[in-house]
Formats: sequence, structure tokens, C-alpha cells
Amino acid sequence: MAAVNPNRMDLNLLRVFDAVFEDQNLLRAGKRLHLSQSAISHALARLREALQDELFIRTARGMEPTARALAMAAPLREALRSIHDTLGVRPFDPATAARTFVLAANDYVTSVLLVGLSRRVSAIAPAVDLVVRPSTRLDLAEQIDVGRIDLAIGIFAEVPPRFQSGPVWTQEDVLVMRKGHPLRRRRLRVDDLAEFPLVTVSLGGQEEGAVSGYIVERGLARQSEMFDRQALEDALAAIGQRPRYRVTVPHSLAVPELLLDSDMLSIVPAPLAQAFASRGDLHAKPLPYEVANVSLRAIWHRRHEHDPAHVWLREQLTELAESTHGEGGSRGAPKG
Repeated sequence: MAAVNPNRMDLNLLRVFDAVFEDQNLLRAGKRLHLSQSAISHALARLREALQDELFIRTARGMEPTARALAMAAPLREALRSIHDTLGVRPFDPATAARTFVLAANDYVTSVLLVGLSRRVSAIAPAVDLVVRPSTRLDLAEQIDVGRIDLAIGIFAEVPPRFQSGPVWTQEDVLVMRKGHPLRRRRLRVDDLAEFPLVTVSLGGQEEGAVSGYIVERGLARQSEMFDRQALEDALAAIGQRPRYRVTVPHSLAVPELLLDSDMLSIVPAPLAQAFASRGDLHAKPLPYEVANVSLRAIWHRRHEHDPAHVWLREQLTELAESTHGEGGSRGAPKG
């Protein structure tokens, strides 16, 4: 790496680097800093000359950071945050603030929770934008570390100390089937789950490093299955049976169409089952074995703990979950 004299470095160039690294787009970075695209390009040129590194390579996906840029990003953002905190934090006014928040979630959370969050934010913070990234095919911990993800929502077994977390709601697994299914009008038995094949949602199996239903990345363990596979297999093993995983998909929105013209069943979180049942052609029932409640959580980096904008976003998420899912955010099995 080239040696740089920090006494001769323009701190505004570092703010430009931080914005381009987060947005991977010169135009969006300029809007964030209220600078023209040419001003952003000029600042990057000066920084490249000072550091003797390209820093960002233009690709079809945007401005891809070099290895040097990746190494700089997290400590530089922490340093800028420290300077910002030392000089004083400006209050966040949602009515006037122009800000983009980047969240990570799977398609289930996006459809059940983030649609409502989008409506809420649009009503009270018209210049605030939300970007949702998939939480399935990326190193989620690294993305939070370097500042590309502001908030991630999911099921986490382990959260490293550098991250903070808060509950969104609790949920349990339920069974979903088509309205005309043979099991619709009778009491479920455990052996029914061996007789009828299953549609399951898996966000990454053992081939991607999943252990006991969780993928561990940089100390963060995130759920890789959308149901408690072990609880199902234990219940069937107790009667000498095994489940038949007829179709496994990486996203939940394919489940309804797969169930409609078959006798297959699916085990999904209760909030998703309720969304499916609202279509009118699917039915949800409690499982015939004991299932545990699990906590859907939001996680963020500790550097954002007292950031007024992040505090506001987390408050909106919490209030939305409480208002739509009741006190305590509990989501249990549908009745009927």
C-alpha cells in the first residue's frame, strides 16, 4: 500500500469514498452528498492519485471496490462516525430528511413486513428510500461490517458482540395445504406427514455450510431453513417414519402454486401461512407435534446504535410489528 500523509489529506475526499463505497454508483453518491456527478468523479480522481490505487472499477453491476477499498471501508467509516459524533449529532427529521436505508431480508419477511414498512415510511418520511437486499446469497455479516447493510431481519441463533439486535415478533411453524386437501377437515396425525410429500423452503443446505439449519458467517449464525426440520424429523422418527421432501425451493413465493394442484403439504412460519390463507385457496392448520416459538429479530452494527436516523428506522419497525401483530409481536398458529 502507498504511504499517505494524513496531514495533507482532504477529509471531504474520504466522505466521497464512503458514499461511493456504500452506493456503488456515482450519481447516487452525489445525491447523498449534494454534489454533482462530475464533482464526485473529480474527488475520486484526487483520492486515487493520493492512494495510488484505482479504489473502484466500473462494471455492469456498478462501481466495484478493489481489495484496497475493501480493506479501508470499515475502519474509515468508523473514523468518520467518530468525527461526526465528536462534533455533535444532528437530529433526524423524517419530514425533511433525504436518506436511503438498505435492509436485508428474505422474500417472506419482505412480503409480510417490509411492504407495510414501506407504506409507513412513505407517509411520514417522503424523501426516505428503502432498498431491500436478499439475505440469502450474500455474506450478511461482512455486508453489515462494511456498511452496505443498515439493518438485517431474520432468525439468528448467534449474534456477535459487534452487532446489536432487537426482537420483531415471535412465530411458530404451521402446516399449509390446498382447500380441497384430504386432511382439510380431519384432525392431523403425525403419520400424515409421512403419507403426504412436502414442499419445503431452504435458503442454503449443508453444501453451503449450513449446520443444524443455520449458516455461520463471521460469528453470525442465520437460519437456512424456513421451518424446524429437526422437530419434524424427530416427530416422525418416534413412530418409525421419515418425511418425503418432494420439492425444495429457495423462496417462499413459489409454495402456493406448488400446493394448488397437488396433495403436497408445506410447513411455513405462521405469518406467511396467514398471508397464503388470505388468498382464499389455501388452508393453514397447527402441526400435530410440539413446535417451539422462535424470534424474528433485526440486527445492526453497534456503530449505528445511537445514530438518530437508525434509531428512528428501528422505532418504525417495532411500532409496525406491534400494531399489525399485537402486543409483544407474537404470531401463533392460525385457528381453524
